[in-house]
Parts: sequence; structure tokens; C-alpha cells
Amino acid sequence: MNTLVVRPTRVRTAGVRQQILLTAQQRLMILMLLFMAAFFLVSVRLVYFALFDTGSRNGSASAAFIPARADIVDRNGVPLARTIDGYAIRVVPEKLLNNRQYLADELHKIFPDMPRAELLAKVSGSRPTYIRRRALPDQVAAVNAIGDVGFDFPREKERLYPQLSLAAHVLGFTDAAGHGVTGVEGAFDNRLIDKATRGDPLALSIDARVQGVLESELGSAVANLEAIGGAGIILDVHTGEVMAMTSLPTFNPNKLSGSDPATRRNAMTHNLYELGSTFKPLTVAAAIDAGTVTSMARRYDATQPLAIAGFRIRDSHPSNRWLNVPETLIHSSNITTARISDELGREKMEAMFRSLEFDGRPQIDIKERAFPLWPRDWGRLTTMTTGYGHGIAVTPLHLASAYAALVNGGIYRPATVTKLGDQAPPKGRRVFKAATSARMRQLLRLIVSDGTGKKAEAPGFRVGGKTGSAEKPGAGGYRRSSVVATFAAAFPMDNPRYVVLVMIDEPKGNAFSSGQRTAGWTAAPVVSKVVTRAGPMLGVFPDESRDVDVSELTPLLWRNGEEE
Repeated sequence: MNTLVVRPTRVRTAGVRQQILLTAQQRLMILMLLFMAAFFLVSVRLVYFALFDTGSRNGSASAAFIPARADIVDRNGVPLARTIDGYAIRVVPEKLLNNRQYLADELHKIFPDMPRAELLAKVSGSRPTYIRRRALPDQVAAVNAIGDVGFDFPREKERLYPQLSLAAHVLGFTDAAGHGVTGVEGAFDNRLIDKATRGDPLALSIDARVQGVLESELGSAVANLEAIGGAGIILDVHTGEVMAMTSLPTFNPNKLSGSDPATRRNAMTHNLYELGSTFKPLTVAAAIDAGTVTSMARRYDATQPLAIAGFRIRDSHPSNRWLNVPETLIHSSNITTARISDELGREKMEAMFRSLEFDGRPQIDIKERAFPLWPRDWGRLTTMTTGYGHGIAVTPLHLASAYAALVNGGIYRPATVTKLGDQAPPKGRRVFKAATSARMRQLLRLIVSDGTGKKAEAPGFRVGGKTGSAEKPGAGGYRRSSVVATFAAAFPMDNPRYVVLVMIDEPKGNAFSSGQRTAGWTAAPVVSKVVTRAGPMLGVFPDESRDVDVSELTPLLWRNGEEE
């Protein structure tokens, strides 16, 4: 017989239940306090790292947040180059399972820009090799869909240029190992990869908006004029900062493979040209400085070509009369400029060119800089021809920096592609007298208002500048059919802030330019469009109530229905 023992029901009094609830409440409170304390400690630690632990930047804990290579940005922070994690497509031939001919066919469908024979060689080789170092996501997916284990897709650091070809020659590019080759990438390679500095973007002087304007207008002109290329720059006359610089034809640094290496050459800093009549204001300024030209009213004989050493110096549009200094520049007379150069003499002419660094590579902080073609035998004829830009070849940047000194009060400063920010600009050195610079501002303004530069006029911006149309040298002499058309300008001329230089290489005289190849018809209109569009971006707004006072010079101009 089994005996069932039943446990009596436990009776809890109201006091016991209240004690249990109180204990549970205390435990919850303790847990909440512990959680809040832990949260507080973590928050304090994070705030400490953010505000005070500056040394941790170089530590392993924060290394993951530092890019492998510093970003490059424009002066307003717009990204121009940055490093990202990208995909590559690689083949390991020994692991391939499919027929090599089949694989080559499938790969050629995905990469039609690569010859099938090249792809077949890659999949038939004995060593691992890359199909594409920079692969698009859809290309990776397509190769993966082939379904062969012999393909792999390593993640690699990739340099990306989000603005595509914008400022390509300024930025340059990197090699497969991630080291800079040309442009800013090459010149500042150490700064861009240094652990101490690569966390901070490198800010350029370039303004991406202004750069876009310059590239757009110059590109349209080069295409419409059927030219072989061109170059342009916008330069701050007081700091030397390059606000925009371009060279055409250009390239996309994201897609170097298959592109023409010739397009990577920076014509602004690395190509040499005889820049013709744009040198004439420099010659006149040197003559004023030296006291050779003491009066704007003095006239020089331009009634016939000037014979010297078996050579005849001619004007492209002869005036057949005596010209004073303003008329010499307005009508771009080779004859009278040669006479002024001859009076100035070799020593002072050569000294002027050397002071402007025309005897060395252009002053700028990138590596692609050409050494000028300096005259071997500097005789009397050379002194006369260099005065109007023949017999000496320099880069367009040489000329832009010279014009900055010509209009800014006479101070030469080197150009730079890095943003100065709060830094003071280089002190520079005097190359022209301040009074001479003031006079040249008047004369350059007259060239646009009354002379060969009329098509550079941008209402309200007070543009001044000089045309230059130089025949290119070739075998046996100069080639009349090949012209380098240049317009070197500054604005606003009553208080110059920027130099704008546009050079077009071998423009065709077609319907777009009314059959003309000279700079007044080809390069000058580009300057007008660039100034009109980019001026407000640079803080210069049109004001037609202001202008340069040229009242003492206008009475010297011959008004007889003649127009250049």
C-alpha cells in the first residue's frame, strides 16, 4: 500500500510579497546603474580620443582610417583624386578547368577593347597574370559568371579621379604600384604617401569650376578651328597661384591603357614655342625702364621693311607710315619693335629675359618643365627679332608669369599649383618699375579697345592683352601655313588680378574664324568667353562704370579710318 504525501500550499503573506518586489526592483536599479556607468565610461573614452589623443593618428588603432594615399582636392575641397578599394581580375592558368579557346572567346566578349590573341595568351600561360587591374563591377560579375575557379578577384587599392579628365595634366597619374608618375601625383608623391600627412588632403590652387570653363571654351575653339592642340592658364598675378591650367589634347587618368602617350604631355609647361608678338609689350616695358623710350609720342619709321644682315623685317599688315609707341603695340608692328629693341641693345634685352627666367625652366612645383631654346649667337639681328618673339622659344607658362609681373606692379613670382591659404605669397623680386607697370596696363588696355585684340573684349571686365601669331619654324625656314596663335591677357586692367593666356596650335582659317588664322580671330575670342564666364567665379564682377584712364594716350592714335 502506497502512501501519497501532499505538500501543503505555501502561503505568502503580503509582507513577504512586498519584500520580493523590493528586492527585484533594487536589482534592476543596480543593473541600470552599471549599464549607465559603462556607457558613460565608453563615451568619455571616445570624447578623449577625439579631442585630446592627437598622437593616436600614427597608432595602429587609427591606422585603418588613414588612406593609403592622400586625397587631392581643389581649393574649395572638391575631390580631384582619391584612393579606394577596387577589384582586379586575375587568372591562375594552372587552376583553369575550361578549354582555353572557349575562355578566350568569353573574355573577349567582356573586354572587346583587348585583342582575343592577348587574352588567349594570358589564359594559356604558366604564371598568374592580370586580365584587368581596374575592373568595373559588371566586368567582375561577368567573369565570375563564366564559372571557372581559375579566375580570382583580389581587392586592390585603386587611384580614382572622380572628375575624369578635368585638370588631368595638373594632377598627373600613378603607376601600378601606386606611386606618382607625373603632375602633382609625381611631384608630391612623398607627401601623399607619408603616414604623417596622408590623412590630410592636399589642397591645390585649382578651382574646379574655373578649370571646367577654361577646358570647355578652349576645347570648343580647338575643335572648331581644326587645330592640332592648345594650352591655357589662369594665373593669380599677386600670388602666382594657378587657378586653372589645361593642355589639349588631353587624357583620362582613369584609363591610361590604350591612350596615346602624346596626350599626356603638358603643353603649358613642357612644350616650347616662339610666341611671337606677345613679346612686344615686354620689349617696350624694358625700353621704358631703361630710359630708351621716354615719350609715348616719339615716332619710329615703319614706312618700309627693315633690312638688317641680309634679312628683311616686315609687318604682316603694313601701316606704311611712322608709328609712335601706342600705335606700335596697337598695330603690332615688327618693324618699329625691332627699332626699339635695337636701341635698347643686346645687354639690356638679354637682362630683361633673364630676369623673367626665360633662360631656365619655368618656375612651378611640378616636374614636367622644359628648358627654353636660348639663342646661340646673340648678335644685333637676334636682339631685334627676339623683341617681337622670334629666335627664342619658351613655354606658355614662361609668358604667363612674365605678364603677371608686367601688370601687378613689376614683381615676379613663381607659379604654384598648391593652395597658399593663410600663407603669405612669396615676396618675389622686382623686374619692372612700378611706373612702367602702370604704363603697360594702359597700353595693354588700348590693344583690346583699339587694336588687334578687340575680340578679347568682355564688357565690364576691362580686359587688356596682346595678340601673337607666330609662324612655326621648320626645315629651311618658317612655315607660313603653320601658326601658333596666342593671346596673353589680364583683367581687370584698372586693378589686375588674373592673367589669362590662351594658345592654339595650328588653327585653320575656316568659316568659324572667317578664314583667319591669326590670334586676334582665334585665341582672343576664347579669352573673352573665359573671362565672361569665369570672372564672377573668381570674385570679379562686370562694372561698366569703371575703366583704365587712357586719356593721355588716345590723342596719340592716328584716326583716319584705319583699323587693324
